[in-house]
Amino acid sequence: MTGGGRAQNPFSDRLCRADFERHELSRQPDNPLSSAGGQGNFQPLSRVLLKTDIMMSKEKASSLHRQWLILQRLPQGKWIGTTDLMKGLVQDGVEVTLRTVQRDLNQLAERFPLEHNNASPQGWRWRADAQISSLPHITTSQAVTFLMVEDHLRHLLPPSLLDELRPWFDMARRTINLSDGNQGRHWLDCVRIMPPTQPLIPPAVPRDAQQAVYEALLATRQLQASYQRRYDKTAAEYVLNPLAIVQRGPVIYLVATRADSLEKIRLFALHRFVRAEVLKTAAISPPGFHVDDYLDSGAMGFGQGEPVRLRALFEAKAGEHLYECQLSTDQAITEQEDGRLLVEATVRNTAQLLWWLRGFGKAVEVLEPALDL
Repeated sequence: MTGGGRAQNPFSDRLCRADFERHELSRQPDNPLSSAGGQGNFQPLSRVLLKTDIMMSKEKASSLHRQWLILQRLPQGKWIGTTDLMKGLVQDGVEVTLRTVQRDLNQLAERFPLEHNNASPQGWRWRADAQISSLPHITTSQAVTFLMVEDHLRHLLPPSLLDELRPWFDMARRTINLSDGNQGRHWLDCVRIMPPTQPLIPPAVPRDAQQAVYEALLATRQLQASYQRRYDKTAAEYVLNPLAIVQRGPVIYLVATRADSLEKIRLFALHRFVRAEVLKTAAISPPGFHVDDYLDSGAMGFGQGEPVRLRALFEAKAGEHLYECQLSTDQAITEQEDGRLLVEATVRNTAQLLWWLRGFGKAVEVLEPALDL
């Protein structure tokens, strides 16, 4: 402390002395730091050091941002090459060399649970046991959403995507378990989705084949497949053009065309794929194809049925739910003198319609059209 009570900063004092000494040197005519007029033309050492410190801080900030983007792009499950990482950074507006990406990955691997393979270019990913953390952490409502997605959509998501999402599912579970009041856990314990028909165990789908089918659909590539139809003893070989994935009850179907008959859209049950491989050739989509139009045509009812006017008499208890859940927008219900309900609606004449009507047994009498119940 000085006599005035102010604390001295030795580093600051050294900078001041260095500036003073350099200023004195600049005043000497034969000194290279002096200008033509004898006046010193230099930057004080403290200013030079300050600029250097600012430049170093900016460089550190740039490196931190670049490495943060690299961590965000690393998958868990599949590998991503260093060249692809570099291209992704360039797309994000970060100019970087392949060597810098490799150096960043080696530095990050010292602090994060990362692993690499011996491929060329080298592939990187999060280790299987890595716990993903995020800033900010997900909220309880977001955690509930993640867990409901995992529970109800896991059969429709590509396995590789599930592998990437699994750390987030794990984080969601930790968030729910640690949340105050445990409202998220209470919600998950109180919400259920029940099928309207007899529950069935989904058939086992070969993981590798499912992965190939989903990747081909995502990348709009053709698919080389071995497909075992139900009544065939040997698998048939097809080149398919994937168009859509549709789940109907416990079964997942690939909507596709065969390369040898592009005009006909077909359904392929995923559990009947024996083997599948993604090809490099682009998939060919029928002109104007849209999955919603395809479903509206009645295709998932096993046959593209023609619209018919259904007229059926339902026992009151069997048909009263149709007041709230209508068969069509033009549905009409008329109560009969015997207590039954006359239901009239325009529907597709498909196998699905027959199955639905047969489920009522003697509680329904179909007047029109003539159906084999």
